[in-house]
Amino acid sequence: MKGVKSHLIAAGLILVCGIATSCNSREEQLLQRATELCQYIPDHQLLEQSKGHLTDDFYALLDTMFNHLPEHEAMDHEWLYYFVTGNGGTIADYEVVAVEQTDASHAVATVNVRQVWEDGSFDESTDVEEHRLYMEKVNGQWLMSDFDEHKADCIRYIANNRKEQAVRDAISDYLVKEIGVHYLQGELCIPTLMMVAEEETDSAQARVWGDFWILWYNIAGDTLVNVSGGNHSGYMTLLNEDGALRVTAFEQTEDGARNDVSARRIFGQHYDIYQNMHSNQAVRDAVIKEQLQEYISRHRLPIRYYQEGGNILCIEIPKVADTDSEV
Repeated sequence: MKGVKSHLIAAGLILVCGIATSCNSREEQLLQRATELCQYIPDHQLLEQSKGHLTDDFYALLDTMFNHLPEHEAMDHEWLYYFVTGNGGTIADYEVVAVEQTDASHAVATVNVRQVWEDGSFDESTDVEEHRLYMEKVNGQWLMSDFDEHKADCIRYIANNRKEQAVRDAISDYLVKEIGVHYLQGELCIPTLMMVAEEETDSAQARVWGDFWILWYNIAGDTLVNVSGGNHSGYMTLLNEDGALRVTAFEQTEDGARNDVSARRIFGQHYDIYQNMHSNQAVRDAVIKEQLQEYISRHRLPIRYYQEGGNILCIEIPKVADTDSEV
C-alpha cells in the first residue's frame, strides 16, 4: 500500500507540476504575443501591416478615423495621433509587465511606456506611463481588440462626425439650391462652411450659426476656376424629418452699413467667434482649400488644382484619402 501511495503522490506532483508548467507557458506566450502587438499600436499612424494583428472591428474603426474622415475646423481629432507618444518627437519604448487572461478568448496586458529619444537615451525625470492593451483570440490567434478603451472613443467620434456631416450636407444643399442659383453659374457650386456655433433645441430641430460662402467654379482640365461667389453669414434652423435634415429658415446678415449691427444681433454671444473667422482672410483661404479637398475626394473628381481668388496662380490640392468606409 505504501508503494501505491508513493506512486499516487508522485503522479499527483507530476500532474501539479504539469499544470503549473502549462500555465506558465501559456502566460509566457501571452506576454510574448502582447509584446509583438505593441508594434502595431496606432500611434500617429495606422500601419497597413497592422490589419492582420487587430480585430476586424477595431481595425475598421481606426481605418475610418485615420483615413476616411474629413479634417476641418469643426472636426479636430488630433487626439487620435497621440495614443502614446504625444508630440515631443520621442519614440515609445514598450514593456509588457503583466497579462491577465479574463476568459478563454480575452486578455488584458499591462504595458509600461517610457518616452525615449532616437538614440535610445531618455530623461530620468520622465514618468513611465501605464497603458492597457486588450487582446481577443480569433481563429486561434491573439489579436489587439482595443487600447486604453479608445475603441469607445472612436465609436462616439464617428457617430458625432456623421451627425455633423449630415448638418453640413443639409446646409450645403440649401445654399446651392436656394442661394447659389442667383449667382453667375459655373459647372460646380461648392459652398464653404465655417461653423460658428450649433445648438439642438430637441431631437428634431437644430440651430446653426455660421460664416457661409457660395463659390461657383468651372472645370478647366484638372483645375477649378472660380467664376463667382459671395458671403452669406447668418443663422439657420434645421428640421429632422423622417431621418433627413433640411433647412427651414435662414436669417442673414445685412449688407452695407447695417452689416455689423445685424451680425451682432444674429450671432449674439457668438459674435466674437464669428468676427474672428469672418475677418481673417488667411483662415478663410485655408478652410476653402480644406473643404475643396474633401469635396473632390467625396465626388472622385480628377482635380489637382484650384484658382485662388482672382490670381492666375493655381495651388495643387494634395491627394485626399477615399472617403468610403468599412464602418
